[in-house]
Amino acid sequence: MAPAPPARQSFRLSMLIYDRHYRALLIQALVFILVMSVAAWLVNNTVQNLARMGKTFDFGFLTNRSGYDIPFSLIAYDSNSTHLRAAMVGLLNTLLVSALGCVIATVLGVTAGVLRLSRNWLVSRLMTVYVEIFRNVPLLLWILVILALFTEVMPAPRDYRTAEDGTANAEMILFGTVAPTNRYTAVPAVVAERDPGPVSILGVQIDAMVVAFAVALLSAWLINRWLRKRAQYLQDTTGRRPVTWWISLALFLLPLLGLMQLFGIHLVAPELRGFNFAGGMNLDNGFVVLLLALSLYTGAFIAEIVRAGIMAVSRGQTEAAAALGMRARPIMALVVLPQALRVIIPPLISQFLNLTKNSSLAIAVGYPDLRATLGGTTLNQTGREMESMILMMGIYLAISLIVSAVMNLYNSRVRLKER
Repeated sequence: MAPAPPARQSFRLSMLIYDRHYRALLIQALVFILVMSVAAWLVNNTVQNLARMGKTFDFGFLTNRSGYDIPFSLIAYDSNSTHLRAAMVGLLNTLLVSALGCVIATVLGVTAGVLRLSRNWLVSRLMTVYVEIFRNVPLLLWILVILALFTEVMPAPRDYRTAEDGTANAEMILFGTVAPTNRYTAVPAVVAERDPGPVSILGVQIDAMVVAFAVALLSAWLINRWLRKRAQYLQDTTGRRPVTWWISLALFLLPLLGLMQLFGIHLVAPELRGFNFAGGMNLDNGFVVLLLALSLYTGAFIAEIVRAGIMAVSRGQTEAAAALGMRARPIMALVVLPQALRVIIPPLISQFLNLTKNSSLAIAVGYPDLRATLGGTTLNQTGREMESMILMMGIYLAISLIVSAVMNLYNSRVRLKER
């Protein structure tokens, strides 16, 4: 016969001090009351100070006319647009430079991290110099150095003009497709000869080409997911995994090529006409400088993370793969890096978040990001510093939480599954 459970003691005030359970609850309640009291005091103090200055706390200024121009915008905008749209332009510019910076920094960091472990003495030392120089100098200084290089060293657009003797003071780089100048950087532009125009989806006008490419990529991803599950099932039941990489490649590549052929999408290289380049796309040097500085600076930190992740993998794994006849490159790609990802991903999340927040240094090069629009011109024109700062903090917090959530989701998929 099982013993009867002990009778529960009735609550007494002395248990708030001598009982561990009630003492923990009391401490949590006191801390919560203290934090809420401080927050209430801060809010009340702020409201009273705003009232003394004759100000109210509202966000109605966002619907007013902005009255200023933004030189770099991904959406339609002019000085007659609202402050809310100006903030959207700044937010999209921040997301653009952050997303591209994360991609470039990751490629650069992984490459530098792997090469730093190379047995080639010169290559490994060059990567060491890159890492130590970039990660030990403040990011703002690198932004100013690269800006000085673009404004003082890069040629003017007219220097690319070919003289009568067939020579020019400057030549375009990357197979004659990119022309960095001291005013802007001319790059090829993506042009669609047969643009179908926008379509209405739930009352929102979206470019039909974007919808077509999104549907094609989503369909390819779903089919590829089913294909991988089927390959895993066959491997579990028969012991042999079918080769599916070429099917996966075709699933993603063929629809994209078909859509590009359907819409007549192709690249148009920039061409010097008169005093400026035309035909391609002239990127503002503020954007290029900020992107280069963020990528090079963050890439140095990612290189160290990758190096640490690779060194965390047991050397026996490499030796076992070599004993099976695998060469160095497949060993690194198929054995070492997949295991190192479990160590690399968590600190990599922090680097992506740092890069996103460091994009607010765009003010140093005049790039119109969120801080320059909402936290700069809009704040100065409307005098709504409290509302603007709260909005900016909320937006940066939301971006960081979304990036962290996505990377944590990926980390949960690649981490070691323990029984």
